[in-house]
Amino acid sequence: MQFNAERTVPSPAEHVVTAKEAIEPLYERVELEAEARLLAAAVQSGWSAEEAALAVARLKLEDALSTIQKLE
Repeated sequence: MQFNAERTVPSPAEHVVTAKEAIEPLYERVELEAEARLLAAAVQSGWSAEEAALAVARLKLEDALSTIQKLE
C-alpha cells in the first residue's frame, strides 16, 4: 500500500474554516454565560446591577492587561 502524504494534508486554501472560526461561537457563548452568572451572583449578594457590571468589566480589563504583559 502506497501512502501519498500530499493528498492527506489539505492545503490552507482547502480548509473550510479556521480553528478560530470553529471555536469562536462556543467561546462567546461560554463567556456570555459566565458573565451572566457573575452578574446574577453579585446582584443576589446585594450589589446593584451597575456595580456588578463595572466589577466584571474591571476584571476583564485586568485579565486582558495581564495577558498582554505576559506576551510582551
